[in-house]
This record gives sequence, C-alpha cells and structure tokens, in this order.
Amino acid sequence: MPSMSIRKNDQVVVRAGKDRGKKGRVLMVIAARNRVVVEGVNVIKRHTRPNPQKNIKGGIVEREASIHASNVMLIDPESNEATRVGHKTLPDGRRVRIGRKSGAVVDK
Repeated sequence: MPSMSIRKNDQVVVRAGKDRGKKGRVLMVIAARNRVVVEGVNVIKRHTRPNPQKNIKGGIVEREASIHASNVMLIDPESNEATRVGHKTLPDGRRVRIGRKSGAVVDK
C-alpha cells in the first residue's frame, strides 16, 4: 500500500479540477487507490432505491466522491496557505509531518 502524506481530518485545498480553490476537511483516505474524500468537494448525485431493512429513504442523494490525492494540498497551520509536506524526527523520537512553507508541525 502506498504511503500518503495526507490523513483523515487534515485541512486541505483543492489544486486542480472543477472544485479548484475549495478548502475542506478530509473525511476519508483510500490509500490503496491514492484517493481522498474531502468535505463539500466533488459532490455527486446518487439515485438511491428505498431499503426499509437498512432504514434508507429513496430519492436523489448528494454526497462527496473521491478525488485523486495529487489534486489536493495540505494547508499550513501557520500561514493558512497550501504547502508541501515534509517529515521530521523530533528530539523525543516522534516522527511528525511538517509544512514546508513555515516548518510548522502539522501533527498534534
């Protein structure tokens, strides 16, 4: 499985495609396909059949579809702009992600 520098709950900005410029939170990461689902981005309409057993109402449901991870960039916690992701080992031995623009630690 490929390693991804974007994780669930990260704040990202879309860099390419029809939703370019939109910011949102990562809801789900599909590492096997190198894709992410971002809140409010790439919204599709799905025609759903009612299923009383699963308590699903029928109709047209809007939900987010996945986009390729290369089309999103992490938002730097300090400058609030898109930044590349680097890795750094802290003195206590933890390996954390850093924003390349400011050098700020992204991980809590």
